[in-house]
Order: sequence, then C-alpha cells, then structure tokens
Amino acid sequence: MDTVNNDHQRNGSNKEHDDSTEWDLSKSLPKLPVPSLQSTLNKYLTVMKPVLSPPLFAKMSYIVDQFRQDGGEGEVLQNYLLKVYEETDNWANKWWLDDMYLKIRLPLPVNSNPGIIFPKQRFTNQRQQIRYASQLVCGVLDYKSMIDSHTLPVDRVSYKEKGQPMCMRQHYDMFTSYRAPGVVKDVQMKGLGNRGHDVITVLCKNQMFAMEVTSNSATASYEKIYQQLELITKLADVDAGNAPSIGVLTSQSRDRWAESRITLQKDPSNRESLELIEQSIFILCLDDGTVPRYESSKKLDDTALALHMLHGQGTNVNTCNRWFDATMQFVVAANGSCGMNYEHSVAEGIAVVQMVDHALRYVESTQTEKSPPVSNGLEFSIPRKLTWNISTNTLKAIDVAIPNIDKIIDDLDMSVLHFEYFGREFPKSQGMSPDSFIQLALQLTYYKIHGTLVSTYESASIRRFRYGRVDNIRANSPLALEWAKAMIGEAEITDEEKFSLLQKALRWQMDNLTETILGQGIDCHLLGLKESAFELGQPVPELFTHESYKIANHFKLSTSQVPTSRKDFFVCYGPVVPDGYGVCYNPGRDNILACVTSFNSCDDTDSNFFSFTLESSLLQMRELCLKGALPASPPPSS
Repeated sequence: MDTVNNDHQRNGSNKEHDDSTEWDLSKSLPKLPVPSLQSTLNKYLTVMKPVLSPPLFAKMSYIVDQFRQDGGEGEVLQNYLLKVYEETDNWANKWWLDDMYLKIRLPLPVNSNPGIIFPKQRFTNQRQQIRYASQLVCGVLDYKSMIDSHTLPVDRVSYKEKGQPMCMRQHYDMFTSYRAPGVVKDVQMKGLGNRGHDVITVLCKNQMFAMEVTSNSATASYEKIYQQLELITKLADVDAGNAPSIGVLTSQSRDRWAESRITLQKDPSNRESLELIEQSIFILCLDDGTVPRYESSKKLDDTALALHMLHGQGTNVNTCNRWFDATMQFVVAANGSCGMNYEHSVAEGIAVVQMVDHALRYVESTQTEKSPPVSNGLEFSIPRKLTWNISTNTLKAIDVAIPNIDKIIDDLDMSVLHFEYFGREFPKSQGMSPDSFIQLALQLTYYKIHGTLVSTYESASIRRFRYGRVDNIRANSPLALEWAKAMIGEAEITDEEKFSLLQKALRWQMDNLTETILGQGIDCHLLGLKESAFELGQPVPELFTHESYKIANHFKLSTSQVPTSRKDFFVCYGPVVPDGYGVCYNPGRDNILACVTSFNSCDDTDSNFFSFTLESSLLQMRELCLKGALPASPPPSS
C-alpha cells in the first residue's frame, strides 16, 4: 500500500507548487541508490532495540559488528549489490517482488489482496444495478484509453524535489498483467491483451462470461455494454445454482491452486477458458447482496461493505463469484454494495485509487443523463459463456477450497473507525506531519494494549526512481518508546516534557520517512544483501538466520496511508501475520478513517478494542499538543 509520501500531483494540476518545467521527461528517471552498509546497519540497530529483549539485542549487536567488519561478509555482499546496481535498472525489484508477493504461499484473499470500497449505491431493481455496472465499465475504459494513447498525465513528487516525475510503470501494467499460481513461486504475466479486441470477464452467479469491450481498437458504447451485461444476467439465471464453483479455487493456497490449475489445463476447453480469463483486461463481478446480519433497515455499515470487497463474505454469499488472481476485479452488488478487490503484486494502492477516482467521477458525470448514449454502430461479439469440463480431482479440490476460505473469512476481525474530532489539518497547525502524527498514535495504541512496541511496516513510495515501488518506514523507534511510556505514566514527567518527547519522536519519524523515500531505506537493502549471498553461492550470514531478523520481519503492525478524495471511498486489507493488525488509514481534512483488521483466532488481538484505543490516543495527543502550545504558567508569587 501507500503512504503520505506518495501524496503527489498530476502534471499541471497545481500551478502554485508545480515546478515540473525543471524536469526533462525525455530522460530516464534516476536509479534507486544502494545505501551505505554502515548507515543501514546503524539504523537497523536503532529500530530493533525497542522491540528486542536486552539479551537478544546484545546478541544481535555482536552479530552486526561481525557482519560490518572490513573485508567481512557485509563488505563482500555490498560490493556485489553495487555491481547489480550498475547492471540493472532497479537492483531491488526482482528480490522485493519475490519476497513480498510471488514466493508467498498464503491464499490471496485477506492475506494479500486489498479491498476498495466505493460510495454506497441504491438499486431498487436489477436494471439499475446493470446501469451502474455499465457506467463503471465505461469509466474504467475511459481511463484505459488515456493509458493506451499515452495521454495519462505524469505523476509528480510533491515532497522533496517537488515536480520530479514519478515512475508510471504501475499505471501501464494494471490492464496488461496477471498473477498466475505456481508451485513454490507464482508468475507475474505481463504484456497481456488482445491487440485491439479487449475482453473483460464477467462473473455472475458463479459463472464466467467473456465480454468484448473493444473492437478494432474502438471502445464499446454504454448502450452496447449495457446490452451485453443484461444478456449475461439472463444467461446466468439459466444455470443458477448448478454451475461449478471454479472461482473458489483461486482462493486457495498458491501451491494448491497451482496444482488445480495444472489439472484444469489438461482439458482443451478448460485451457481456453483459463486463457480468456488471464487475457482479460479486468474482471467484473455482478453480485448478490451482503450477509443479512450485517444489514440494517436503511443502510449497510462500512464494515459490511469492506468485508464484501475484501473476500465476498463467504462461499454461501459471493466468495465463489470471484477470481482473485486478476489484477483488477470490480464488484457491483444487487443491494448497492460496490467496490473492487485487486491483486497487489502489480501496483500500489495509490495507482489503483487514481484509476478508481477517475472511473467514479466518470460515473457521476453520466448518472444525470436521461437516456443512454447512442450506439456507435460497431459490431461486438455477444458474450461467451466459459465452459469447464470438471474432473473428479477438480471437484475434490473445490470441496476442499470451500471450507478453507470460509474458515479464513470467519477468522477475520474488522473494525472501521470514523474519527471525526480532527483530521490532517490539526497536526499541520502544530507544524507536524499528519502521517508521522498518526504513526506515533499507532505506536502509542499498541503500547497501551500490549505493553511493548513491535516491528512496524509502513510502505513508503520510491517511485521517484526507475521502476521504484516501495520501501519500509519503521516507526518503532527508541524515541517513540520513551514517549509512549511517558504517556501512560511509566515516567513521572510534566506535560511540557511529554510534549518535548513527542516533538523529538516526530522529528525522528519525519527524518526516517524522508531518508526512506529518497532511497535510503533499510528493508530493501537488507533483503538485497541476503539475496546476494544466495546468488554468490555463499552461506547465508548469521545476520539473516538469527532470531532477531525473524522478529524484524514479523510485522505485527502493518500500516499504510491511502488517501482518497472522499470518506465514503476507502481501502482495507488484512493482517500480514497471525498475531498482528492491519491498519489502513485515510486522513481527511477534518476527519480520519481507519480500517483495523486482526484474526479472531489470536487471543491477544481485538480490532474493535484497537480502534477504540486509537481514538483515545489521537485525542490524548491533541490535548497534549494544545497544552504544549500554551505559554508556561508564571511562577507563583511569594
């Protein structure tokens, strides 16, 4: 996901702050630098001290000192990294992509794929559902047309070296990429498409239909799309309840799904159906409603909407009406619950949110039209239902997949916090970074509940570099720990002293943020050093086999800021470890929305309690800031 560090501007969208004329777009972006070995190791020690026991930290310090010696393991691996830097466009990308996504064997829903929640719609009949879905498809295709014509404005950096172009690779890969399951490691397929005959896959009542949306590079009109979607719903009704739940196989562990896919590919009809899905530019899911127990008489709550987009709410509801490998999977449900589920390996949240924002604005601009646009007269193939020849082994795999994904869904605990007391403008008024302010609130919240700090992940954009994706900002600093202890009364100090500690912790966090987005983060560097040992055929250094490294990469607090244009349009995702939290937050001008997730199977975590405590932490911090801004009281008169 993305943080405030990705807060960027489009070319020419902000004249006051846009100094894009200083940048030559014909030149390649700079390469991601390789940080110095000593700097990374020093930062590594700093962020690990608050989360390790004193004996474990002492052992880690000794290992680091051995690793950093002149002529030692660290120097050899660093020199190899510098060689890789010279020979590649981005030395970190392949290792990062494998480590973060392609080698992870967990199922994609909840564990990897985020959900995006669109503003709630009100449909009174199926025709309105199809109308909205048609407008949404048109909006997405309108965005794709800018990509195809290379007219999509270049994103620009808005913090440090303002106006610098950002890498646009994620935008250009969204419609042409697919994550195929593999045994041991997945494959990221790129360059997909049908050369002027784009197809989307529509899922309806657990059935799949290939629907042409571009013919000879001309895009279908709203009327054509509506007609095709209407036909699909009628065709789906014929076999409703009888279609095999093929889509649920994509919810399995990657190894299991890879084996099932190999079995399916042995049949020519199945192989053709799989190819059509994998070549699709995106997926559209026409869903039923949400689970009734989540509904009130008038509206759905945000938790129900988020769960619907994150996993479909169970195989007895909409989870079988999904294809989780697809990069983009839009959902339009009969009860007005709308959004998307996307596969994360291709793009970060900010790129996907930009596309969604464009599509939603397109929909809103066309909803007032009294009649649909006139057909453009082009001929489009009628939707084609995908057929499957199901073997006994595949039926068994489906029978295993259904309870497996339902167990994951039942285990997920989600809470959506709407914090209405203040938003990003308050920390700004105090001369503080809103993102760093919220990160410290999360550290305080975790400490209040668990009495310790833990390894924290906050994604930081490195898109100012060639093919850059993200590195990690770790908020678990010694200064954050000292301040958190003071805030709960473990240190007897005044409010002025607490405020001073807060300011120090914020400055550290902001400095860490700045260094990371400028290519001096530690996580990609440490991963590169470890992978370099493998490539050189050397034993993996103890630095990466010691317990401290496992703790460093066990992110009990996985966080991201993903800003959106409105508070009824937001993002959520699951925890990345069984005993952790996932926190996706969006600070508005005068409010903060946070989606908190954890697992019910962990007795130590509770999403609602975390949300409640986060709210109290934010209020406590505001009170402290207001006290700290007051002039000191005069000494009492004698």
